[in-house]
Amino acid sequence: MADGPKGETTGKRQTRVRRNPEETRRRILEAATEEFSAVGFEGGRIDSIARKAKANQRMIYHYFGDKAGLYVAVLEQALSDLREEELQLTVDTFSPREGLLRLFDFISGHFDRHPELVKLLSGENLLDAAHLRRSDATPVISSPLLGLVTQLLERGAADQSLRAGLNPLHLYVSMVALSYFHLSNAATLSVIFTTDLRCDDWRAEHRAMARNMLDVYLGAIA
Repeated sequence: MADGPKGETTGKRQTRVRRNPEETRRRILEAATEEFSAVGFEGGRIDSIARKAKANQRMIYHYFGDKAGLYVAVLEQALSDLREEELQLTVDTFSPREGLLRLFDFISGHFDRHPELVKLLSGENLLDAAHLRRSDATPVISSPLLGLVTQLLERGAADQSLRAGLNPLHLYVSMVALSYFHLSNAATLSVIFTTDLRCDDWRAEHRAMARNMLDVYLGAIA
């Protein structure tokens, strides 16, 4: 009789799943991104996030400290994903103008594919970036980007394919505005103008128009 329980215990030990901290952390971040993008920071609940992530609340506090720490980590991850996509652009491969237009394509496509990022940024702006100010990682994540834009602008000014004197930050913010505003305000604009701005065809037309506007603006002044 003694062998039965002992054997059962051994079997349980052999089939026990080993913990994977990185996988647990990833699941928590994914669940928190879904939660915060849906209901904002104030509406987000740790118990709901734990349930979606199939993790206990103790693990969330272990990895992220508190709810605000988790929210900051979600923002950092969302912005890091955007920067990673932007920085895939190899500037030496393209002309300065084409390089900037492809950067716009990256930005526009990323926002279009990630509505959760649009919601997170809109929510954090309503909070006056109170939580993002806590992030030490965000400036580091963003720092290579302006260098990329500056490099393209300098090359374009040197070969006279782009207008001279363009400010990299102003240009990048304009690219984001052309990629973001119609998405973040789609609900209200759709009602005001009785046109569905969430429609795939409308978004594709708007993206093409915005790209043409940027192309004209970048051109050298004769």
